[in-house]
Amino acid sequence: MPAAGSEGEEGPAGEQAGPGAPKLCGYLQKLSGKGPLRGFRSRWFVFDPRRCYLYYFKGPQEPLPLGHLDIASACFSYHQPEAGAAAAGDEPAAFEVHGPGGAVTVLKAATRQDMTYWLQELQQKRWEYCNNLDAAKRDSRTSPTPSDFSKGLVAKDNPDLSILSQNASAERARNILAVETSPTDLVGEQAASQPAPVQASAINFSLKQWSTEIKNSMSSLRKGSNENRKSVFYTTEEWELLDPTPKDLEDSMALEEKRKHLAEGNKARRPLKDMIASSKNRNSSDSSLTDWCSGNGNRLVSELQLKYQSQQEELEKLKKDLLSQKELVRLLQQTVRSSQYDKYFTSHLCEGVPKDTLELLHQKDDQILGLNNQLEKLNLEKDSLQQEVKSLKCKVGELNEQLGMLMETIQAKDEVIMKLSRQLSECEDSTSSQSGAINSPTATSINKELQELDRLKDNLQGYKTQNKFLNKEILELSALRRNAEAREREWQAKYTSLEAKLCQIESKYLILLQEMKTPVCSEDQSPAREVITQLLEDALKVESSEQPEQAFFKPHLVSEYDIYGFQTVPEDDDEEKLVAKSRALDLRSLSLSENREISTGVKWENYFASTMNREMICCVELKNLIRSGIPHEHRSKMWKWCVNLHVKKFKDSAIPGYFQTLLQKALEKPNPASKQIELDLLRTLPNNKHYSSPTSEGIQKLRNVLLAFSWRNPDIGYCQGLNRLVAIALLYLEQEDAFWCLVTIVEVFMPRDYYTKTLLGSQVDQRVFKDLLSEKLPRLHAHFEQYKVDYTLITFNWFLVVFVDSVVSDILFKIWDSFLYEGPKVIFRFALALFKYKEEEILKLQDSMSIFKYLRYFTRTILDARKLTAIAFGDLNPFPLRQIRNRRAYHLEKVRLELTELEAIREDFLRERETCVEKRDLISDDEEDS
Repeated sequence: MPAAGSEGEEGPAGEQAGPGAPKLCGYLQKLSGKGPLRGFRSRWFVFDPRRCYLYYFKGPQEPLPLGHLDIASACFSYHQPEAGAAAAGDEPAAFEVHGPGGAVTVLKAATRQDMTYWLQELQQKRWEYCNNLDAAKRDSRTSPTPSDFSKGLVAKDNPDLSILSQNASAERARNILAVETSPTDLVGEQAASQPAPVQASAINFSLKQWSTEIKNSMSSLRKGSNENRKSVFYTTEEWELLDPTPKDLEDSMALEEKRKHLAEGNKARRPLKDMIASSKNRNSSDSSLTDWCSGNGNRLVSELQLKYQSQQEELEKLKKDLLSQKELVRLLQQTVRSSQYDKYFTSHLCEGVPKDTLELLHQKDDQILGLNNQLEKLNLEKDSLQQEVKSLKCKVGELNEQLGMLMETIQAKDEVIMKLSRQLSECEDSTSSQSGAINSPTATSINKELQELDRLKDNLQGYKTQNKFLNKEILELSALRRNAEAREREWQAKYTSLEAKLCQIESKYLILLQEMKTPVCSEDQSPAREVITQLLEDALKVESSEQPEQAFFKPHLVSEYDIYGFQTVPEDDDEEKLVAKSRALDLRSLSLSENREISTGVKWENYFASTMNREMICCVELKNLIRSGIPHEHRSKMWKWCVNLHVKKFKDSAIPGYFQTLLQKALEKPNPASKQIELDLLRTLPNNKHYSSPTSEGIQKLRNVLLAFSWRNPDIGYCQGLNRLVAIALLYLEQEDAFWCLVTIVEVFMPRDYYTKTLLGSQVDQRVFKDLLSEKLPRLHAHFEQYKVDYTLITFNWFLVVFVDSVVSDILFKIWDSFLYEGPKVIFRFALALFKYKEEEILKLQDSMSIFKYLRYFTRTILDARKLTAIAFGDLNPFPLRQIRNRRAYHLEKVRLELTELEAIREDFLRERETCVEKRDLISDDEEDS
């Protein structure tokens, strides 16, 4: 394996870390490029614990990695920078990763603290991975890291890890030499939300540019007019840009900012007063220069303020005069209207009206006039108060502006004072150093020696840390080398044992062949019988967990159970045992000789690398990968993802804890399906160790899922066949996920009435399959028609339980991989592919009995999953789903009509039986059971 992939390479990537373990990831700078373009580039690094790879991406959101580092076969060291870089201090936190073949990758962290953390974590990950690699007893078809399994009954079947006893002294030394450190914000998953660290030169440039812009704004502020001026000054929190316009400020905000600015001014003036006092004692010219600078600014500000205030006063006077004139006009108009009203009233309405009534009207008129006058006074008071508020706001704004200008002036004074103070201190230092050099030449040498001593102490501490890490690195590499040598010795012993076993078998076969060629004894006394008997006994032996000491150096050919828990060799018939053992050996040989499994695994690693920074989605790449078969170690994760993809709308609408609620209801209140479920539990998969006895773990889980589903879908309740679907799902999924898997198959994939009492949907699919067989395999269909073979008696069960107990386990789970992703069309594809695989053999059979007998077992003789998959997804194309749907609709109507006719015939028969005495004694089996 290459230790480092070049940039642009699409290296395989592993799964993401488990949800409980924090992912080792973060920003590092990688040295790459050649010549003048060689330099550090920021990359996003992610560690894959399953393969012990460190992948690097252009950024956290990138789908494909640029390359990877093989940490399992790497060693680490500190990077020794070049002379120019060391002098400049450019690489204080760089380290090297040495891979096989002399490849060296230089990485740089943001700080030495981050560098130490990365080195410690990578070292620990390498140690854990290599030790687990040494401890695991793996079958060649199982994952190299069985701990990756997390779901289902198969997870309990992982080979037990007999952890090798570690050297206690070496472990203690590792702990002592460990350097405790914690990462910064640039390490960990939270670093993905942080911006990528930029080069130091870019940081300096941005800071310099920022300071330049601030200086430019200050200069434009001093030179600009008063209309657009904005005061800029520094506070303890941040840079603030204040615009104290009176119209935009409320009273409370203005007062609060005023208090804040005053407090900041006091804080700034305290140290400034001390500096001013000290500078006055040192040199009086400093204060005179400061006063001169501040005097000019103050005079200009005061003149402008006086002009502005005089204009404001004149404007206020004019506004008051205008208001008084308006008020006088309004009063005169009101008096004229009242007099006219009184005149009209007295001249036209007073005749014939009683005197008391007139007095009352006059009183009411007086009250109305009084209230109007009071209202006008209140309005006047309101206007005056508003004017006062506006004037106060204006005053506050003016005060804020004055305060800003004062702060600006103070800042300018501070700059001048600081500059003069530095000049004074430099002069004093130069004077004192010259006098000290003349008076005491030893003082300078002592200072230099003290500085050199401090520098040496810092270097010593750094070398101690570096020495600790390198000693730990040497210790770990030595331990890993010893483990590799021990593993090599074990493989050498195993190889020797296998070679001896092969020699013995070849010797026995040579004896057998010689005897068969030229027999020298009678048939009863022939040594061939003894050899054959011995070979049969050896062949029927299988590996058992009860003989670990004998099986250690024994070739791992056929074990008692396969990786799915299915029994490889039956216990009853010796002839069937030989056939099953031969089939298992063929499967084993096929899996060992296929290099395609490796390439498929690499493709899956590439795909998971592309999903490391994003969610999985449906795409052509994923469909092709699933069709080639999901690796054993990823099947649990992918099945759960496929199920959730199809039942998302059901799960979103369900209440929290929906499965547990159904299960609780089923346990408390049994329904009619409970009895049949109990009867079928032990008949589900008797050849699988997870369901072989009442105490098996799978039996209880199977019961729970079936009971919960019977309450969810009372129209179906329970149908024979559902138990096998759930049993297969439970091998890789937990109870609740297996429940939703059953919902996916019954309620999403299959048509309605597929698992009801009439099995209407299943009958329709058999007719659709007949049409497809006549279209895709016309010769075979004609052969079946010629000999009147009803092959649907065989295929009916294929569709009902999705090939469970019909094909070998390796092919079964590859079919289920595609089925859970693509749906029921996959069943039609593989059913046709099975017939096409053995088409020539079936065509050679010339009678119906032999054909039907062959159809009952031929599927279990098909072992090459790659060839079968190529036929299903290649040779049978095109295979549109629309065609299947149209034919289902066509045959559904025909089957319904036939069922209606049969029901009518049944009812006629029942009526005839009731009326006819001779037929009254006829009772059907169903009626007798009821």
